Amino acid sequence: MSWVASIGDAFMEFIAETGRISKFFQSAMYWMFRPPFRYKLVLEQFLFVANKSLFIICVTSIFTGMVFAVQVYFGFRIINADGLVGPTTAIAFVRELGPVFTAIVVTGRCGAAMAAQLGTMRVTEQIDAMDVMAVNSIHYLVVPRLLASFIAMPLLTALFIFVGNVGSNLTGILQLKIDPVIYMSHLQEFVLVRDLAQGLIKGAAFGIIFATIGTYKGYYTQGGAEAVGRSTNQAVVVTLVLILVSDYFLTLMIRALLYPTQI
Repeated sequence: MSWVASIGDAFMEFIAETGRISKFFQSAMYWMFRPPFRYKLVLEQFLFVANKSLFIICVTSIFTGMVFAVQVYFGFRIINADGLVGPTTAIAFVRELGPVFTAIVVTGRCGAAMAAQLGTMRVTEQIDAMDVMAVNSIHYLVVPRLLASFIAMPLLTALFIFVGNVGSNLTGILQLKIDPVIYMSHLQEFVLVRDLAQGLIKGAAFGIIFATIGTYKGYYTQGGAEAVGRSTNQAVVVTLVLILVSDYFLTLMIRALLYPTQI
């Protein structure tokens, strides 16, 4: 029965870890609305998350749009539906590919960095020193990162959607020789404002997820340099899994709110 006990232990540890993360997030939310409001720290973290992610977001999105347009075209060409390549690609980017791919890219760059930064501060006792000086470490370290990620992720998601659709259009028109009028004709009909709202809401939610997990894993790092690397790895893995799992439930919730007649 050892394997049954191991499954039970893993499940109980999952429940306990979920509770600790929830408590950590609750504490961050509490301090987010308490003075002093450190706008400079929020701006620094916003530049770190948003501004320094622009290049990788643009490169990832344009090539994703190009390859997605090619694959959709080869599928739709069988039924002579070339004109639907544009709106299909746009809907996919607005609803799913934009927020999910943006979250994956930013998690690999920023979520890992947050875990490593706070983990290094923990093992070098800098966080303990802040607590001794009566500076709330969650207020100073976690809240700015959480708030900056919440603001930056919808903006990065919108950029990913725009650049991805530009790459899709260029590929469809220049390489696949689709009539540009046909390619663009159905966009206004199929892609609605509520579709964009769905993508941006998901982006904001994913921003909260990767910032919470990254800061939590770094904040509670125990050990030396090896523990920092372990916390960083755990932060990325757990965040990616949570993003993909939460995407499903967010889709159901958002569709129930924005598309009540289609449920």
